[in-house]
Amino acid sequence: MANKGLPVSSVVSVDVVMAPKAAAERDFGIALILGASNTIDAYERLRLYYDIDTVASDFGTEAPEYKMAVAYFSAEPSAAQCYIGRWVKTATSGLLKGRILGTAEQNIAAFKAINEGSFKVTVDGVEKSVMAINLSSVTNLNGVATIIDSALDTAASCVWDGTRFVIRSKTTGTESTVTGVTKTALSSLMGLDADTVAVGGMVAESLLNAVSELADMSSDWYGLLVAEEADDDDILEMADFISATSTSRIAGFTVKKTTVLDAQVENDLASRLKAKGNNRAFVQYSSASTAAAAAAFGRAFAVNFDGQNTTITLKFKQEPGIEPEVLTATQAKVLKDKNCNVFAQYSNDTAILQEGVMSGGWYFDERHGLDWLQNDVQTAVWNLLYTSTSKIPQTDAGIARIVTTIESRLEQAVTNGLVAPGVWNGDSFGALQSGDTLTKGYYVYAPPVATQSQADREARNSTVIQVAIKLAGAVHATDIIINVNR
Repeated sequence: MANKGLPVSSVVSVDVVMAPKAAAERDFGIALILGASNTIDAYERLRLYYDIDTVASDFGTEAPEYKMAVAYFSAEPSAAQCYIGRWVKTATSGLLKGRILGTAEQNIAAFKAINEGSFKVTVDGVEKSVMAINLSSVTNLNGVATIIDSALDTAASCVWDGTRFVIRSKTTGTESTVTGVTKTALSSLMGLDADTVAVGGMVAESLLNAVSELADMSSDWYGLLVAEEADDDDILEMADFISATSTSRIAGFTVKKTTVLDAQVENDLASRLKAKGNNRAFVQYSSASTAAAAAAFGRAFAVNFDGQNTTITLKFKQEPGIEPEVLTATQAKVLKDKNCNVFAQYSNDTAILQEGVMSGGWYFDERHGLDWLQNDVQTAVWNLLYTSTSKIPQTDAGIARIVTTIESRLEQAVTNGLVAPGVWNGDSFGALQSGDTLTKGYYVYAPPVATQSQADREARNSTVIQVAIKLAGAVHATDIIINVNR
C-alpha cells in the first residue's frame, strides 16, 4: 500500500466530546387514578392514558376508573395524560398472561382449522386437561376464549383482552396460581406455550400499601385520585404518606356526606385533614359526583409552567360534567372554614369552583407552583454540575455560575406568573432587609467562599445559597365603592 504521508493528527488533533444528556424536568400535570378493577392486574399495576377513548376501551363505561377519568379529561383546557393504577382492594386470582399476538397471529382462519385441539394447564397446583376443542365455527378471538373458558369448567376462566389470551384461576389468595401450559398446536396459536407471564394471586392490601407500591414504581405522577370508596381513617393514613414522601405529590378527595356542611361536626374528612394542617390534600364536596376533585385536578394540570402568564388560580374555574351545588350562605361559610372546596351555583346563573385551597390552608396554585419551582431549580443546578465539561470551581466565580442558573429559573417563575415584584416581609439576609421591595420578584444571595468553614471546603460543598421570592398571588374578591354626586 502506498505511503500517504504523515497523519494530520500529529499536527492538528481534534477530539469531539459529547456532553451528557441533561436530566429532564418533572411533569407536574399527571394524575394517578387508583382503582380496583381487574383490567390492570397486580403485576402490571400501572398504565398511562392520553385520552378517554382508550380508557373506555380498556375499562368500559361503568367502571369507577372511567367515570373519574371522564371528569379529569373533561376540563377545558384539560391535562394531557394520566395514569390508572391497580389497588388490590380484595384478594385476587392467579393468572397466566399469554404473549401478545401480532396482527398476523390474530388471523382467525388459523384458529378455525383446529377441530380437535387440546393442552394441559396447571391451576392451583393441579393439572387440568383442556380436550376436544373445536374452533371451526368461531368468528373472532373472543369466540375462541369462550370455548376455552367452557372447557376449563370450574378450575379457571379464559378471556381475550384484545392483545392476548389470559387464563385466570377461580380461587383467590396466595395459593391461587396458573402455570405450565403444555406445548401443542392450540396452545402455540393462543400464545400460551412460551413467553408467558404468570401472576400469582394476592391477599387484599391496604390503601396505603397500594399507594406506596405505585409511588415506588413511578415518580412521574403528581396528583393522586382514588376511584374506590375508602374509610376516612385509611384516607388519612395515605394522606400522611403523601405529605411525608420525598417526591412531591398531592392527593384529591371528593366527599359526598352532608356532614361536611354542618359546623358542629368536626370529624368529617375535610375537618380532620384541616386539623392535620395537610397542605398536600385537596378536598371537594359534591352531593352528586364522586369525581369532583378529578375535575379540579384536570383543569389545574393543564398549566404549562414553561409558558408566559400560564399559572392560574382554581377559584372561578368550571367543572364540566359536575353538577353545581346550591348552597346557603351559611353552608358556603362552613365549607370555607373547613378548607373544603365546592363547585357552587351563584344567583347570576353562573357556577364556579371555590375556594381553590388545600386542606392546610395554602391555595392550590401556591402548592402546585412551588412544587414545580423546587424541582425546576433542583434540575437546573443538577444539569449545570452534571453536563459541564469542566468542573465548577469552589470559588466565588464558580458559585456565581450556580446563582446565575438559579436566577434563570426564577425568571421563568416571573414569566409564568407564579412570582412577581413586591415587598419582602420575611427575615433579612445578605443585602435584603425586611420591608425592602423585591423589584425582580426574587433575590438570590451566596456568601463569599472565604467565609466557608474548612470542613465544608474539604467536603467540596457549595456555600449556602439563600433565595427570597414574592408570590404573585391572585385576586379572589374585591370591594368596590361607587360615590355618587348630584
